[in-house]
Formats: sequence, structure tokens, C-alpha cells
Amino acid sequence: MHECLERLETELVAILDELNARETQLAPRARPEKWTIQQSVEHLLLTYRSTSAQARLRLHKGAPTRAQPSLGQRLAQMTVLNLGYFPSGRHAPPAVCPTLPASLRTGAELTRRLHEDLLEMDGALAQAETVFGQRRFASHLILGPLSAKQWRKFHLVHGRHHANQIRRIRREHEGRV
Repeated sequence: MHECLERLETELVAILDELNARETQLAPRARPEKWTIQQSVEHLLLTYRSTSAQARLRLHKGAPTRAQPSLGQRLAQMTVLNLGYFPSGRHAPPAVCPTLPASLRTGAELTRRLHEDLLEMDGALAQAETVFGQRRFASHLILGPLSAKQWRKFHLVHGRHHANQIRRIRREHEGRV
């Protein structure tokens, strides 16, 4: 796995692995309508699957996207990819919004799924990088067209954003579980 995604996985495993199924259902105390820990992880999984699917689609087509980033997308890319800042308060696109979990999962189960989906996405991005080089090959809904390197950086910054949310939830509930 690419070192960028390995760092992300290590960080997520450290905050999730020992949680039981009840703890993964914790949400922010002040905003219980917000995503639970499990829903945050499910959201990340959906984004990894979406990126994998986009990479495979571009590989199947045999050509990168022809889209060029707009000025707004370039500014968003600079903010997220260069500065490593992921703005809060933005709603996730419906395609990557988690539903209420059909089954409660432990932290170990969630990290196992994270590992599998990160590996799958890493493989798809590596193939895209082999075929398309450093060209922007597939578009992100907000950031516009990205290269494989940029996709990895996006997932690192995005994953850390949610890791920080999970840490806050855990701190809020410390000693109460």
C-alpha cells in the first residue's frame, strides 16, 4: 500500500481498533443527530469505493477525463491538497452518505473493512498512475479532476478530518461508557 494511505490506516486503526460495537455507535454529545463513529467510518468506506470505481471506469475507457479544474476547484485543491486543511460544515454528497447501520460493528470489524477498501483503492490508483502517469484522470465532485497522487492526498486529509471528529467523540464520552 502507498505510504500515504498506510499512514492514514495506521491513524484510523489506533483510534478504532479497541472499540466495542456499543462504542462505535457514539455520536457527538452536543449534536447527537450527527454521524456516529461507525457512520463516519462507513462514509470513508463509501468514498474509497467511489474513488476505486472512478479509477476503474477511467481505466476501462482507456483515457483520463478531459475536464479541467475551474478556478474555484483549483482554490479548493490548494486548500485541501497543499495546505492539508479540510473545511468543516460541508455536507457530504448523497452517494457517500452512510445510512443507519444494519448491523453494529466493532472497531476491529471497521478497521478490517478499512484495510480491505484502502487496499482496493490503492490498487486502482496505482493502475491509473501506471496508465495515466501524473495526469489528472478522474474528477472529484468538489475538487475537480485529480491525479492519483492528488487522490491519495485528498483521502489522507479527508480521513484525518474524520479521525479528529472520532477522537472528539471518544473524548466527550470518556469514562461514561
